Amino acid sequence: MEHIAGILPGLTGEDSFEDFWALKNIQVNLERGESLGIIGPNGSGKSTLLKLLAHVMKPDKGSITTNGSIAPVLELGIGFSGDLTVKENAQVYGILMGLSRPQMKKLTGPIVSFAELEKFEDTKLKHLSTGMQVRLALSIAVETAADIFLVDEALAGGDMEFQQKCLDRFRTFKKENKTIVLVSHSMDLIKDFCERSLYLVKGEARAFGESQETIQHYIDDVNKGFHQ
Repeated sequence: MEHIAGILPGLTGEDSFEDFWALKNIQVNLERGESLGIIGPNGSGKSTLLKLLAHVMKPDKGSITTNGSIAPVLELGIGFSGDLTVKENAQVYGILMGLSRPQMKKLTGPIVSFAELEKFEDTKLKHLSTGMQVRLALSIAVETAADIFLVDEALAGGDMEFQQKCLDRFRTFKKENKTIVLVSHSMDLIKDFCERSLYLVKGEARAFGESQETIQHYIDDVNKGFHQ
């Protein structure tokens, strides 16, 4: 099957007083419809990897190949402007994802409705709570129905009812052969959505394989105090 996402070794870094690589020697291939969990302690490079896949960042070395449209739901603030309204942010975000203006005009209503923000559609984003902004980001991803979803802890935001609504939609996407790359501290969520997982430590892969085994490796390391 066609590769939908490929990551080759030596991804990103920067020079300070000594060389520091945010990610190094990572190599992963995903087939269309396959989903990947990314786990590890804080500062291990999980969010950086998603930004590279979303083309928000560029690798200093190595390469990334993605085939298909991408819906990134990354850390709060990426792709949004606080001085634009909810509707305006939805339209701009969708256009940045590669959708046309006419497409986004049609999708803006469903996006605002899914986010349950109809009363705030003309409100500037900076006046909304963090939870509302997370709902908007997730709703844009859900309603644009991309081929690849990059989700960075966003499913942990919002109230339980909205989380469940998003999870139900993502389960539908799985059945439709979409790909999900999910960063989460919830091991149950990773096991539920991801066939394979990548366990990162200090920017390098400590384990990669079937999710249950990779998660157990991580749990064993935590119990041994490996990350202390």
